[in-house]
Amino acid sequence: MAQVYYDLSFGSRSNESYYACKWLMLNLTVMFMNTPKRRPDNSHLPLVRTEHLRVSFGRQLVLSDIQLEVPRGQTVAIIGESGSGKTVLLKTLIRLVRPTKGIVYFDGKDMAKMSEQELTTQRVRVGFVFQGAALFDSMTIGQNVAFPLRQHTGLSNDEIEALILQRLAEVGLPESVVRKKPAELSGGMRKRVGLARALTLNPELLLYDEPTTGLDPIMSDVINELILRTRKRYPVTSIVVTHDMHTARKVADRVIMVFPLSRLKEDEPQVIFDGTPKEIEESSDRRVVQFVRGEAGERLTEMRENSFVV
Repeated sequence: MAQVYYDLSFGSRSNESYYACKWLMLNLTVMFMNTPKRRPDNSHLPLVRTEHLRVSFGRQLVLSDIQLEVPRGQTVAIIGESGSGKTVLLKTLIRLVRPTKGIVYFDGKDMAKMSEQELTTQRVRVGFVFQGAALFDSMTIGQNVAFPLRQHTGLSNDEIEALILQRLAEVGLPESVVRKKPAELSGGMRKRVGLARALTLNPELLLYDEPTTGLDPIMSDVINELILRTRKRYPVTSIVVTHDMHTARKVADRVIMVFPLSRLKEDEPQVIFDGTPKEIEESSDRRVVQFVRGEAGERLTEMRENSFVV
């Protein structure tokens, strides 16, 4: 049990750091549980499904009546403006955020009805690539990537070291980074380490939160290529939250656009588009068109009317 007591410190106490630490700590308890029973064959069901999902924080309603199905093997991009609830939706799918109402199904099971043991076991089947990579500053890169392996497997040190190098190589990082600290790496390299760590347990579902934010165009495309290669290399289902249309076009089989509730009329659905990357280019919905083209449209007028400085 001594190996659980790592120094789980982050460079900044951001909201992302809180959720990243919560995610990893929730998963630690798996190592103390009995081996789960063989899972039923639910391959005919979508891996992820929501029914009438609603999330609010106090009086602030963020998500309303979200109906979503993600078939196995599909890569879905969730796009939308800042404040539209994209990241909240991503975290709700794995109960890092608990829905106010509605149901989230994972592999055919209602997550709210799972025991703590079952819920924790299911989370091991999911890899999460956080927006800022959320690496532990006090650990080396090798220790960061090894973290899930040491907690969830009985592999020897030699086997773990071999897997670390394999995962780092898969994301284009040399062996020389193993003993470095996160602060010694560029933003793009840290994002790749985050992906390597998420892949260590061969997840069935990969969640990416804004994987290209803060990167230059070249490094952004490197990340896009890694997402594509990961899908080809492993039988994984992926959900990518992004505001980057280049990423959505390149990596996704399907694009879903959510819209801020504050700008919707009563009873308007929050999901305003659900289709292929080709179909979104042909959409006639002005809200979709403006986002895809990166045009302000009437947003400047709305901001003036709401007394924002522009």
